[in-house]
Amino acid sequence: MEIYFSERFKKDYKLFSEDIKKTIISKLKVLSQNPYHPSLRTKKIKSKEDIFESSISMSIRMTWCYYEGKILLRAIGEHDKTIKNP
Repeated sequence: MEIYFSERFKKDYKLFSEDIKKTIISKLKVLSQNPYHPSLRTKKIKSKEDIFESSISMSIRMTWCYYEGKILLRAIGEHDKTIKNP
């Protein structure tokens, strides 16, 4: 599945170290092939309609939604902060 990046996601991504960026790229490859792969621990955000969260690591989450048959990455960052403002 094709992936698009929001401006917010791009901005947030730049803040990570090179090691974390490599992990993010790896997870994005998995996401593009199977958004519900067990390693992503994807789930719908309860308070937001049609917005999902997936795990990068135990402390880093990304949020995304389906947009025009593709995946739009919305935000990435520290778990609580990212989920409160997906």
